[in-house]
Amino acid sequence: MTDTTSSAETLGFQTEVKQLLHLMIHSLYSNKEIFLRELVSNASDACDKLRFEAIDQPQLLQGDAELRIRVEYDKDARTVTISDNGIGLSRDEAIANLGTIARSGTKEFFSQLTGDKQKDAQLIGQFGVGFYSSFIVADKVSVHSLRAGLSPDQGILWESDGQGEFSIAASEKADRGTTVTLHLREGEDDFLSGWKLREVLRRYSDHISLPIEMRKEEWDSEKSEQVKKDEWETVNQANALWTRSKSEIDDEQYKEFYKHIAHDFEDPLAWTHNRVEGRSEYTQLLYIPKRAPFDLWDRDGKRGVKLYVKRVFIMDDAEQLLPSYLRFVRGVIDSADLPLNVSREILQESRDVRAIREGSTKRILSLLEDLAENRKDDYAVFWEQFGQVLKEGVGEDFGNREKLAKLFRFASTQGDSSAQTVSFDDYIGRMKEGQDKIYYVTAESYAAASNSPHLEIFRKKGIEVLLLSDRVDEWMLSHLHEVEGKSLVSIAKGGLDLDALADEEEKKHQEEVSESFKPVVERLKTALGEKVKDVRVTLRLVDSPACVVVDENELSPHLLRMLQAAGQKAPEVKPILEVNPEHPLLARVQKASDEDFGEWAAVLLDQALLAEGARLDEPAAFVKRLNKLLLAD
Repeated sequence: MTDTTSSAETLGFQTEVKQLLHLMIHSLYSNKEIFLRELVSNASDACDKLRFEAIDQPQLLQGDAELRIRVEYDKDARTVTISDNGIGLSRDEAIANLGTIARSGTKEFFSQLTGDKQKDAQLIGQFGVGFYSSFIVADKVSVHSLRAGLSPDQGILWESDGQGEFSIAASEKADRGTTVTLHLREGEDDFLSGWKLREVLRRYSDHISLPIEMRKEEWDSEKSEQVKKDEWETVNQANALWTRSKSEIDDEQYKEFYKHIAHDFEDPLAWTHNRVEGRSEYTQLLYIPKRAPFDLWDRDGKRGVKLYVKRVFIMDDAEQLLPSYLRFVRGVIDSADLPLNVSREILQESRDVRAIREGSTKRILSLLEDLAENRKDDYAVFWEQFGQVLKEGVGEDFGNREKLAKLFRFASTQGDSSAQTVSFDDYIGRMKEGQDKIYYVTAESYAAASNSPHLEIFRKKGIEVLLLSDRVDEWMLSHLHEVEGKSLVSIAKGGLDLDALADEEEKKHQEEVSESFKPVVERLKTALGEKVKDVRVTLRLVDSPACVVVDENELSPHLLRMLQAAGQKAPEVKPILEVNPEHPLLARVQKASDEDFGEWAAVLLDQALLAEGARLDEPAAFVKRLNKLLLAD
């Protein structure tokens, strides 16, 4: 290569890159072979992008239409070189792609690092390191590149030792594409072997649809070593893995292909591979990751699967091919019907895309059903990572609402931990005789839900209650009102009807107590005035003196607090105070003087609000009032 007169410019890595390089070199060193897989994957992506751009600009391929990747080594220079004739990099692209981590979730990623090499290696692998994996085995990396469509004198040379800075200079390059040269560290001689490089390429990159070439070698008996020839040979199968028959692909190949397309270091949890024929013809190879990506909740995060048309790469992150609640799915969809110049706008309107979306959604839900039924431990891993996202589906996908509901898992009063393992089928199978509703309670946390005073009568009667504490639960419940003909009922809302589960003696006792306590209820209503919507006797409490509820069609206190915390304008909902006439504290309230009765009424309301997780408007007044009553007598 011939350098131009332009001098090199030295720039600093983004702070996060410095941190990542240091952690990666020390944490991933036990799995250093991955550098070759990552660089070959990048080269493959570069060729895919060129092929896509060439649909509209065929001149970009002129003179070199056969796309390929080449891997070489030089024992004397101690270098390994990976080159491609793909899209290449301009100067600005090199700075942006090789000097920064341009992805969401970066801060969250670094906040989770612990200093434990084994745990950090898992996190780093999940985050994905791509090009930076070069520095696991190299103490200097050079990238020589020319963007397709630019003149040879617009080539660039990027170099760094991975210590905090990199240089970039103009450097003439005759042909488009990128050449990455690794100057190996001492002790990395294993990679200066054609046999070793071929073995790694076949293990990690056999699925790459482009030919990966290395120079042929033959044994030289005089030198007692392999000697390279001028001829190139393809070392991988060089056909798209998803186009092969399932019987030809083993689990390891499926796993390595997932790592290639998802840039994930961990194996996938499950996958499904199918060819669909009929009105729309397409092949799908879809994966469920083992861990949630850092940008799962980022609205601007990239999501979706790779779209190919007749094996030609069209776009990454084709979010139109799956609904938003399946945004964690990774994979490839290859259509035989879509046009090669399809755009994101066309995808939104296409009838073929709707068919692909519906078919792929059903395929993923069937895969999850199989996991839930036959691989319960794996499904528990899935639910922990992606359960909250899946719950979004009941509001987005009416047609699959029943399937989704069967996949949901919750904590409940039947368990002794916060683990979400109870399905609706489990709950319905354990319902008491005469019970025709599914009961639940929502709260900010599992601890708050499991200690709610509303649970007291249910525990006494042995009735199971689902404990919901995910932020998405309230939204989910606004779209899911019944399951298998059984209504979902909040135990924190008024009008709770447990008569079907009470015997005649209990019903008679309830009526007598309610009648005798009417005067106290009226006094409480007067004392509390506009602070409450109503005061009434309840038999839902056993150990607590009072609780607050809302009417059936009003927003729950938990949802109101969520809206307020998010800065949303929430409607004013006055609570209904329900009192337990058989609690000793109510006997004391009943005997209180007119002066103290109002104080007791306010304390009962504030205590009930605190038990619900609410914040008091005047906490100091509550403390003062409580102290006064405690010191009385």
